[in-house]
This record gives sequence, C-alpha cells and structure tokens, in this order.
Amino acid sequence: MARRCEICGKGTIAGHSVPRKGQPKREGGAGQHIGVKTKRVFRPNIVKVKAKVGTSVKTINVCTRCLRSGKVVKA
Repeated sequence: MARRCEICGKGTIAGHSVPRKGQPKREGGAGQHIGVKTKRVFRPNIVKVKAKVGTSVKTINVCTRCLRSGKVVKA
C-alpha cells in the first residue's frame, strides 16, 4: 500500500530529528545546544475507506484530514 492520499496527494516526507540539550535562556539557563541531527520520516495518517467514486463504490486510501473535512463521501 502506497502511503499517499488519493484525494489531496499527501505523502511521506523526510526530515531531521533535532535533539536540544540544556536549559533555554528564557528559563534561566545558559542556552540550548543542538546535538547531532539524525534522519527521520514524517508519515501521514492514511486509512482505507470504502467511498463513492462516481456511481460505484471503491476502496481508496485517504488521509484523515480529507475524511474530516468532508472531501470523501463514505459508502
């Protein structure tokens, strides 16, 4: 199953996990220091839903934001 919404096209994107060490200056510390950034993956919340596509009913992969906003009519 591809991790991509069939309505809006939202998919997996890559990023970094950024560790921050130390207490922030605004909280009375010496300031935060960035550690070593490691790669990570941001995955969308994709669900399989039976929905009306035209006149037929099909199972499609949809993100929950499209479901919540009403872009999909469930069968």
